[in-house]
Amino acid sequence: MRISILALAATVMAGPVQALGDCAPDKVFLRGDWGQAMFSVEVADDDAERAKGLMDRPSMPRNAGMLFVYEKPQSVAFWMKNTLIPLDMLFMDETGTVRRIKEMAEPLDTTPIPGGKDIQFVLEINGGLSESYGIDVGTQLRHPAVDQDKAAWPCEGD
Repeated sequence: MRISILALAATVMAGPVQALGDCAPDKVFLRGDWGQAMFSVEVADDDAERAKGLMDRPSMPRNAGMLFVYEKPQSVAFWMKNTLIPLDMLFMDETGTVRRIKEMAEPLDTTPIPGGKDIQFVLEINGGLSESYGIDVGTQLRHPAVDQDKAAWPCEGD
């Protein structure tokens, strides 16, 4: 199992979505039975960016986050080495559907956090936001990094 360094940096604006607008690399939209949220994110889509993640950041705006993008679905595991803030990790498949959530990952913990098999996207947000918003397994991601032919929630249309 490959271990990716877990501290990822992202700026996420979360909260009820008034108007979704167009997909953009620096924004992710989430929707589920709980409602909708928008986050402004940094994207980590190469080995160096994924390895650095959100490490060494003393804080992150409430509605900030980081989206990890892998070239293809795979088994992933993260850790919190050198990550100073608690994080929620949303592990998603190639369609952008949340398959697993790790809530409140503990800062500086080097214990691997498995995301599961066939994971292509991981969204890290401030710890506790998943519970606060009601984000759960089955939640869908809208972002241009998701292959739009496979996306559970494509950028065009609802």
